[in-house]
Amino acid sequence: MLPKITLTDRSQQIEHLALVVSSLKALPDGVFTASELRFIRQQHKELKKDIIPYNRLENWIYVYVIKEEKSAHKRMEECRKAGQKVGAMLNSQKSEKVVIFDHEDNPTETLAFAEGMALGNYQFLKYKSDQEKKNTLKKIAILPFPHFTISPFEYLNIVNEAVFKCRDLINEPASYLTATVFAKEIEKLGKDCGAKVEVMNKKKLEALQMGGILGVNKGSHEPPTFTVMEWKPTDAVNKKPVIFVGKGIVFDSGGMNLKPGESMLNMKDDMSGAAAAALAVYAIAKAKLPVYVVALMPATDNRPGTKAMVPGDILKMHNGMTVEVLNTDAEGRLILADALSFARKYKPELVIDMATLTGAAVRAIGKFACAGMEVRAAEEMLELTESGFSINERIVELPMWDEYGELIKSELADMKNIGPGDAGTITAGKFLEKFTDYPYIHLDIAGPAFLDKPDSYRGIGGTGFGVRLLFDYVFKKVVRG
Repeated sequence: MLPKITLTDRSQQIEHLALVVSSLKALPDGVFTASELRFIRQQHKELKKDIIPYNRLENWIYVYVIKEEKSAHKRMEECRKAGQKVGAMLNSQKSEKVVIFDHEDNPTETLAFAEGMALGNYQFLKYKSDQEKKNTLKKIAILPFPHFTISPFEYLNIVNEAVFKCRDLINEPASYLTATVFAKEIEKLGKDCGAKVEVMNKKKLEALQMGGILGVNKGSHEPPTFTVMEWKPTDAVNKKPVIFVGKGIVFDSGGMNLKPGESMLNMKDDMSGAAAAALAVYAIAKAKLPVYVVALMPATDNRPGTKAMVPGDILKMHNGMTVEVLNTDAEGRLILADALSFARKYKPELVIDMATLTGAAVRAIGKFACAGMEVRAAEEMLELTESGFSINERIVELPMWDEYGELIKSELADMKNIGPGDAGTITAGKFLEKFTDYPYIHLDIAGPAFLDKPDSYRGIGGTGFGVRLLFDYVFKKVVRG
């Protein structure tokens, strides 16, 4: 359940209350008795607690003392995490509403606290027959927030909704979410937000000679799709679009290079990039941001069927280049390559792709960030990285030196789909670079896109990584002008 964040100008005495303060000295007068204040101070000073819950029988009061952090980014993240913890406490008490009291006029910290509370409320219960543990929190009201208009709340609610929808798509099993069903889900999103959606079927992909997508799809009994989602408002600040390209492998068995069993468990998440691309456009359109954006989402599963591609096969791609397939489990870059080549027809201002692409990225960075690379987009990468730090969807930039491109040269074709093993994340990026001639940023989100264990407000399963990042980047693009 997605709690809606709203403003309020008053709080009922029996409502649950959360106070976000910089120190206990800043607690408002008239809220606590002397004995309550002694208890709160003892919890904070002696037990070092930053979150102090107090039970008044008819309601609970939660005091959160903002951690002192030199980094504003880290302070905001601590506020989000604290919001998630308080939200979990509220759900354990079957609460439906909470009022957050911004007594000190700290709107940024208070909004981050509310954001973490809302995002942490996510659950994927579609296939659960027992709904006993369903979260109850429905509404988060903030009092009084004098220096904010309603707009930040509208934007935050929209982005939170997009993250929830993105997580839902990622968490769906492959038995439901085929490439065809994924395209239909994007069509529904387009109708909801006012974006234009076009779905290209297998015949269209054959006519476009998209050999990468068709090659990966050969082992599947389900047809591939290529979905285009476009938001082009009349007041757009950019004539050339910003394009998001997302990897849409709805299930990755590894193909003929079959993955070992445990490595296949979460491979329904291999379409996280495509889901994030779609929901980023969804949020931008819902918010009616004056920016021309397009999402390109090639989708298929990768299976070892009787007609599946095998190591040694050579594919002819959409741009006419040939690729020697040395490993059928390096399939994501093949479908992305066709999409990146297709993006050239838009003469884009910038293209950002997102993909759960390499295990090497997970081993290098883990779940705490994605790996990023750029060509012809140094300034844009700096801006995107700043957005990543501000909302804690961070980017670790890797080099795109020419020497790495030497590692994917082929004796039989224009290039190989994998390098020798070293620098696997970078060689994957160098492979994709060959299909671009515009400002380009590649994000390998394999680490943070899907979690086996809960991580604060990111929860367990699909995280929706990339939706908040791209929305923040585009929103600031409007502000920057």
